[in-house]
Amino acid sequence: MDDPRRSADRDLEQARAALERGEVHHAADHLAGAIAHAPTLPEIHELLSRLAAREDGGLELFPLEQHAFVGTVVARAHLLAAAGRPEDGLPLLAAASGHTPGVDWAGVPWVSDPDLGARMDPGLLARIVMQLCTAVGDPAPEAGQAALRPYLTLVRHAVEAHPEHALLLGAGSALARRLGEAPQAVQWAARGARLRPSKLAEIWLGYAYRTAGRIPESLAALRRAVMYDPDDLSVYADIAGTLADHGRMDDALAWIDRALAKNPDDDCAVHTGHRLRYRADGDLAHLVRLADFQRDHIDDTHEHTDLAECCADQPWLSRVPSAPDTPPDPEREPFVAGAPSPAAVERLRRVAHPLWPSPPAAYDAALGLVLVEPEDLLALVAAPPEAPDDEVGRALAAHDPALWSRCAQVWACLGLLHHGTEEPWAESSRRRLLVELATGGLDRITEAALFALVTYAWVDPSARTDVATLVAGRLDEAAATAGLAWSIAHLALATPDMAPAVRERATAIIKAEENYTGPLIPRQRRRVAGRLRRWLSGR
Repeated sequence: MDDPRRSADRDLEQARAALERGEVHHAADHLAGAIAHAPTLPEIHELLSRLAAREDGGLELFPLEQHAFVGTVVARAHLLAAAGRPEDGLPLLAAASGHTPGVDWAGVPWVSDPDLGARMDPGLLARIVMQLCTAVGDPAPEAGQAALRPYLTLVRHAVEAHPEHALLLGAGSALARRLGEAPQAVQWAARGARLRPSKLAEIWLGYAYRTAGRIPESLAALRRAVMYDPDDLSVYADIAGTLADHGRMDDALAWIDRALAKNPDDDCAVHTGHRLRYRADGDLAHLVRLADFQRDHIDDTHEHTDLAECCADQPWLSRVPSAPDTPPDPEREPFVAGAPSPAAVERLRRVAHPLWPSPPAAYDAALGLVLVEPEDLLALVAAPPEAPDDEVGRALAAHDPALWSRCAQVWACLGLLHHGTEEPWAESSRRRLLVELATGGLDRITEAALFALVTYAWVDPSARTDVATLVAGRLDEAAATAGLAWSIAHLALATPDMAPAVRERATAIIKAEENYTGPLIPRQRRRVAGRLRRWLSGR
């Protein structure tokens, strides 16, 4: 939690003292800590050079073990470079960059030295770059791109030395487009595709053209990739996604249908298909079917974010909405006695957050609350604790003070779902408790309990009819309650298998309240909430 430079200086001072005492292993430990805080600090590298001057080069002081500390890995990489083996150190440095891309692990002279690009085996460098690209995202987060640019400089030097190595050109193109260098990405990918035509070369070229905004050329390259391998349905999904992003939804869905006709269980085709169909008609059933597919196919070929993308920024699908405050219902009967334990409060504070990727993801995230007794969870619902004194808690206090207590109630209700899971839903204690909370009044507890019930309907198809009936009933009863009706209407829209007539009624309630221009102007609250969401999601 301290300033990184101060922490690095403290570790560096202890490393020097240990070295003066001849305690080289302690010195190495502190040096690894220092480099983790300030990886390019010259004083650290000066001390590393003293260890490199040892007869063994200091390598045994920084062993590679399972779950090695990142500072140890980076220090070993630098010692390998100092020993004349930079090609052995680079994979370690790249692994650190893949672990934390925003840290300037590679901002050291030996990585950007033109001699390294010339001496490294271009195939090895290409594989290192491909692994790095997989780890840093596409595109790489803007805030972390500067820390990755030394690798792009290295690739440029390597391409100058090996201008006809097609794999290096393709991998370099993938890195360049992740760092916003679209013209360079196109140039390298096009040269690689000419030198050694292949499916992978055309995919790299198609992605480079897409990043550069040259959509016809991108689609042409991806179609050529399909000709190389008609059974790689991930390329069909890429073509469909590109078409959809540029207003050609019918063509996009045609490509998805072609892919699903070949293999209805292909994960890329299924994820993309449900995402695009949801974009086309807004029917929640597509997302529910996607969640069901994810639950039944936990060994997909790679991680997909389609469900989270579709749920993003939608009330209850990905966040606790900021609606006009609803006071506690004076008619609600007290349902707990006593206060929650300090341990329960602490566990809730560690879990509760106003954002989540999707309802199934919220259900999974609440699993940690299985260690909190139901009585404590109910006490947390009845009397939410103060917000934690951390970055998120302070942001909530500044932008939307009421949102924390709503979050706490939501997550406490989600925690109830993880108790008594061996009981059949219809007769379970978790259902009984949540239904009592959802129907015991009309207030913020109502919406928190209803969201937990809706979340359970996402993860257990057998509960969907029951939950849809409960939510529809509460929507009717809350229709005249300003603020709460808007929130419960959004809950109805987030409920699997909700009847079309109820969805239409919920949509009408939302439009009516959002068009209201009375003292509590919803649009003003949404602007405040929007700023808060952008801050939270950008952390």
